[in-house]
Amino acid sequence: MTTPARPALPERAADTTAEQPWPVRLLSMKIGEYVEKMSVLWVEGQIVQLTRRPGARTAYLTLRDPDVDMSLSCSVHVNALDAMAGPLSEGTRVVLQAKPSFWTQRGSLVMDARQIRPVGVGELLARLEYLKRHLAQEGLFDRDRKRPLPFLPRTIGLVCGRASAAEKDVVENTLRRWPSARFEIRQVAVQGTNAVAEVTAALQELDALPEVDVVVVARGGGGVEDLLPFSNETLLRAVAAATTPVVSAIGHDVDSPLLDLVADHRASTPTDAAKAVVPDAEAERRGVEATGERGRRALAARLHHERRRVAELSGRPVLADKGAFVRAQREAVDALRHRARHRAEARLHRDRDRVAHLRTQARALSPQSTLDRGYAVVQHADGAVVDDPADLSSDELLQVRVARGEFGARVAGQDAATA
Repeated sequence: MTTPARPALPERAADTTAEQPWPVRLLSMKIGEYVEKMSVLWVEGQIVQLTRRPGARTAYLTLRDPDVDMSLSCSVHVNALDAMAGPLSEGTRVVLQAKPSFWTQRGSLVMDARQIRPVGVGELLARLEYLKRHLAQEGLFDRDRKRPLPFLPRTIGLVCGRASAAEKDVVENTLRRWPSARFEIRQVAVQGTNAVAEVTAALQELDALPEVDVVVVARGGGGVEDLLPFSNETLLRAVAAATTPVVSAIGHDVDSPLLDLVADHRASTPTDAAKAVVPDAEAERRGVEATGERGRRALAARLHHERRRVAELSGRPVLADKGAFVRAQREAVDALRHRARHRAEARLHRDRDRVAHLRTQARALSPQSTLDRGYAVVQHADGAVVDDPADLSSDELLQVRVARGEFGARVAGQDAATA
């Protein structure tokens, strides 16, 4: 009986299915073939572990990215280590030439290092200068984006080393200035491979606490390489993104990590940071007392000035004789009243003369005056005035008004026109 032939495996990963998968060995082989095609390259990182056994021809080290928590395993021939000017130590920044290699048996990627070169201080400073110019162009150092520190924070966040002198300086000097100050302290690594990640995480944790009004990042002095974590771009961007004001208190006055430029306030030392985050209670008390004393002196001087003005006013003649002002006003009122009466009487006399004149004119122009001169007004029975003889009828009864009365008259004759 013949065994049925197994179906052929897919050539490409995209052609695999649940019914036709690749076995682990084939996948491992495919990855190895792909990695083998990669060329030799240079890579930079920080040594976090170096293992060199006596008599072994190969040493092993772990290379870590200083900005993020990622690492690679590397193998290096001991001759490459011996060819270096000085021994390597954990935490050293290096660049190495390596060829990627995939170990199919264990399914792990390693770097076969050929050359190792330590990164010198001069090169580190040049890289920091480049990063400084780059961040400055983005505006991370601009003064207008820096937030003012609160006058009296409710809680002070402190990021510092474990049992460090910087923590002691900040806490003791702060409590000496303001005894009721409260702290939220996060002790982290401030040097070495984990410094950037731990300081960044602690800063973000304190920034998220609503009661923390200011965060102090403190560390004692050290060399350029010791302070490199505080010039790391990841940490600097975390500080720039924080909503809580950040105080940089790194090293001594001569030290100048890039954190000093991004932070909202730069303290030359951890002790100086304590002076920046809280006021001096004794100085504030003296200031309040001095302000109160100035207020009391100003009030006393004002009262003295006003009393003197009252005394000067009360000494004037008008206030010495309290009835003088009333009499003067009464005389003024009497004079006004007399002048008003005189003007009213003169106006009344003029109006009386004018009325008499008008009365005379009216009397001279009145119908009665005309009647007094012998004229008469003849009216029809309906009261209409007769102004044309042609309007009269024969035997019509008329009413005649004279100066001293009226009487009736009848039109005589047959023709009224001749009457």
